[in-house]
Amino acid sequence: MKIAIASDHGGFRLKKQVAAYLQENGYSYQDFGTLSDEAVDYPDFALSAAQAVAGGEYALAILCCGTGVGVSIAANKVPGIRAANCSDPFSARLSREHNDANVLTLGERVLGCGLALEVLAAFLQGRYLGGRHACRVEKIREIEVKFLGRGEADR
Repeated sequence: MKIAIASDHGGFRLKKQVAAYLQENGYSYQDFGTLSDEAVDYPDFALSAAQAVAGGEYALAILCCGTGVGVSIAANKVPGIRAANCSDPFSARLSREHNDANVLTLGERVLGCGLALEVLAAFLQGRYLGGRHACRVEKIREIEVKFLGRGEADR
């Protein structure tokens, strides 16, 4: 499974810990930046990683910023992305099992490294269950289709 990772400056240190965890546990990943703790704009990096997942190049993405909220909002603008900002392992696992989440967002300033890596592990171990959850995920896709064309026409 190929995983995209990215962060802004507020999540840079946590992203480095995520990369180390992935490497130690045998996951293949690509770092979409940022490559330092100098101030940058989180939407740029969230977009690159989210597009790689939406395009099928990567199975999942892990995005980090100060709270995880900004990168979650940005990633969720990409059709096909279901980004979940999680701060506990239970939510992370269920985001995969019930919502077929393909992006996990984490906040460096709100999670300690230990908890963040527990959340990451739970996310990676979760598998989409389908079944009764499939109709709900399909409704999310329908929302994307409904608003995608309208958003582009307004530009």
